[in-house]
Amino acid sequence: MTTEFSGNAQAMSLVGFSTVATITLLLCVMTGPDRDDLDEFYTGYSSLSPMRNGLAIAGDYISAATVLGTGGVIALFGYDGTVLALSTALSLMLLMFLLAEPLRNAGRFTMGDALTRRMPGRAVRIAACAVTLAALLPLMLVQLAGTGQLMAFILGFSGESLQTGCIIGVGALMISYAAIGGMKGTALIQILKIVLLLGSGLVVAALILSRFDWDPGALFGAAAENSGVGSAFLSSGLQFAGGASPDLDMITAHLTIVLGGACLPHVTMRMYTASSARQVRRSMSWAVSSVALFVLVITVVGFGATALVGREVIAQVDPQGNTAYLLGSQAAFGADVSTAETFLFTTVTTAVFLTLLASVAGMILACANSLAHDVFAARVREMSPRREMALARVSALAVGVPAILLATLVQHRSLQPLVTLSFCLGASAIAPALVYSLFWRRYTRTGLLSTLIGGSLAVLLLMPGTNLVSGSPVSAFPEADFNWFPFTTTGLLSIPLGFGCGWLGTMASGRRKSEEQRHQYEAVEAWILAGAVRRSR
Repeated sequence: MTTEFSGNAQAMSLVGFSTVATITLLLCVMTGPDRDDLDEFYTGYSSLSPMRNGLAIAGDYISAATVLGTGGVIALFGYDGTVLALSTALSLMLLMFLLAEPLRNAGRFTMGDALTRRMPGRAVRIAACAVTLAALLPLMLVQLAGTGQLMAFILGFSGESLQTGCIIGVGALMISYAAIGGMKGTALIQILKIVLLLGSGLVVAALILSRFDWDPGALFGAAAENSGVGSAFLSSGLQFAGGASPDLDMITAHLTIVLGGACLPHVTMRMYTASSARQVRRSMSWAVSSVALFVLVITVVGFGATALVGREVIAQVDPQGNTAYLLGSQAAFGADVSTAETFLFTTVTTAVFLTLLASVAGMILACANSLAHDVFAARVREMSPRREMALARVSALAVGVPAILLATLVQHRSLQPLVTLSFCLGASAIAPALVYSLFWRRYTRTGLLSTLIGGSLAVLLLMPGTNLVSGSPVSAFPEADFNWFPFTTTGLLSIPLGFGCGWLGTMASGRRKSEEQRHQYEAVEAWILAGAVRRSR
């Protein structure tokens, strides 16, 4: 079948993109906070119901990298891609059962607030902000660069200048979302995104299943037959078959996703918008249910793309498989496409476009909040709310502009290393810091800084040597080969190092410091674990 879209689909997609951009910007303007109300800007007054807050959490969690990247892995590698999708859902469940309530109780606006609940200090806030930027900037580049590629693929243009223009225009729109709408405005966009994405995805999944008489076994069998690798498509190990140790590589890759995915700051900041421990539990229930439903949808669409289009065709269009979700959606309608089906496909493309918009807006907001609150406001003892909010809006611009410029430079490279880098930082630096800070009584400030800095340095030093950066045709630098760490993630070493640095830093602080921290933790333990009252700072 053809992988090009009809003129009607392209025209309707362009109208859909423009309509969504206009409506969402208006939503942000209408729901934007007052100029001197920090709680409204940072948390939206915790005014969202558990259902809406849960949908917003799911919207922040399901990024364009999840929709396009995970869909591509499922279409190209079958079983391994399905396990990857399940790992993303498991990560959110881990956040729900282990960290969500303590985070909500300990934090106020940012991850820096949560970490300094028991260990106040400007150094901790600066380190938290640096790790926030380091973890989210690569993901922002992926989403922004993907915007140009997505619009070029759907609308049928190939000029580099047009793709760059799309990145700049959409990036400016995303900065506006974060600066104008604040937490409440971006939450509404996330809700709209997840509803549109799940609604259109469920219809496409139903159409695909109807092509196989509603028999999932027939769908999987057809996908294996059309994959070119036979039964290996439905078995473990296809994605990592070329590595030095496929089984170990697979385990560490999924461990990195489980530990790192839900600990990223743009996801954890949604915990602070819940008004009570009961609400955060109910919100997370909605979020986990939404993500689990999306995992089912993307699994069906990914296998459907392979069954109806073919693995070879998908790889030819994009070696990473990022277009598989759209190709599977297009193939679900068959050769003769009616006006209604064209409209439905437009809804799918618009949902993916909105996913790109909402994802980066949430990440920019998380970075801007951390810069304004943890770095600038922490320097001044009595900074006025109006000035801090102005700093947050300027920070959104300061984060967004470099991200746009960098995205234009990397748009023609493989972006998978950037996605992996973010998850590795989440698993190796942020996850250990949160777990230790929230649950280890003797954890010291030295241990916390050692965790954040040591875990981050381990990832940054190991990442250039992985399979995703060089040494293969689908790596970021296929013409080079400096692959000295033959794994797809750094988790095998960086996760133990992150936890180990925290332990060593705490031990090096001495027994007296550990005892002091134990007493300080006991003073706030009820706040963190039980959430009796939420103190204001």
